[in-house]
Amino acid sequence: MRAWILPPIFLVSLIFTLVAQTATEVEITAEPSHHLAIDNQYVRVFRVQVPPKASTLMHWHRHDYVFITLGDSHISNQVQSKAAVEVNLDDGETRFVGGNFAHIAQNLSDQPFRNITIEFLQDEQMRSAASQWADDAGEESLPGGHRKTLFVKDGARVSSVELVPGGRLPGEKFTRPTLLVSIGHAQLSNGKSSREELNPGGLLWSDGKPQSSLEKTNVGTHPACFVMLEFW
Repeated sequence: MRAWILPPIFLVSLIFTLVAQTATEVEITAEPSHHLAIDNQYVRVFRVQVPPKASTLMHWHRHDYVFITLGDSHISNQVQSKAAVEVNLDDGETRFVGGNFAHIAQNLSDQPFRNITIEFLQDEQMRSAASQWADDAGEESLPGGHRKTLFVKDGARVSSVELVPGGRLPGEKFTRPTLLVSIGHAQLSNGKSSREELNPGGLLWSDGKPQSSLEKTNVGTHPACFVMLEFW
């Protein structure tokens, strides 16, 4: 009788798929690589870090969400009951994902896989709501910078923002609940003597009220880049 010998790469893929299909699912809040950073009526924000060559547990995404990649990444995305898909992600890449599924994220690279995952807690009622944003695909100049809309989903406008040294994020323009996610290192000032140093993945939240204004000036020597999420 002839023996069939499977190639090693096929065996690895088969074993990973079988393990993924039989893994017990956990809620995202119980997944060890997801660290809750912000929790309010609009969002749950997780800092995600998966070590090199490691995998998350099979975990649920019950809500629509946006993830922002920190550093170039190479992962395998194993959605429950589906074949694994390899994905290459660039530093700062921002994607929207519809929720209500479970998956495993396997880090295929020699560097940690890091991202900021932002769940939209009002997704169910906002999915079918008409967009309130007048410039769904627009751009606007800021004092020493610019903002470009990436997409509008679930009542939230997601934009990329860049401030040159000395550039200012005018708080009076952003009066809705807003999350600012730093892509790189940034040094910011609110016009007073204090400074804020943000590392990649640094988070700033404003509820849209004057006392929590996102009035910020780039006081560093390099451009400051962010992803901004504004909630209607």
